[in-house]
Amino acid sequence: MTENKFIIRKATKNDAELIYNLIVKLAIYEKMENEVVTSIEELSENIFENNFAEVVIGEENGNAIGFALYFFNFSTFLGKPGLYLEDLFVEEDCRGKGYGKKLLLHLVKIAKEKNCGRMEWSVLNWNEPAIKFYKSLGALPMTEWSVYRLDKKSLEILV
Repeated sequence: MTENKFIIRKATKNDAELIYNLIVKLAIYEKMENEVVTSIEELSENIFENNFAEVVIGEENGNAIGFALYFFNFSTFLGKPGLYLEDLFVEEDCRGKGYGKKLLLHLVKIAKEKNCGRMEWSVLNWNEPAIKFYKSLGALPMTEWSVYRLDKKSLEILV
């Protein structure tokens, strides 16, 4: 039996459709498939032309099986950038092989290289496997904070 070869590579513009398809699979897993309203073109423009986010792709034996999408923010208290993990996803049949951990640790390495003061992400309250995974790495929930959002409609009203 041959060992699976896993690599992580930086996504390119040619990966826009792949990234979109993985986002849809993530949304299905999170029971939020109706909330994916973006397009391949919009993702490509905002990730690869406007540079609003970065993506790494995890491949097993040459097949894309997961991704991590992230961007940099800034902590005024620390006076340093932070890395925000927007999405981390591994195909269901490839979970339990350590690929999610490898993707996350790849981002930890990037955060260290960029002198980030912290790395943050959100997780759905019901996603116990993810919560257990993150806690096993030493991550702690930020129980003293609540997340707020202005959606597109609210933004339009306020302008």
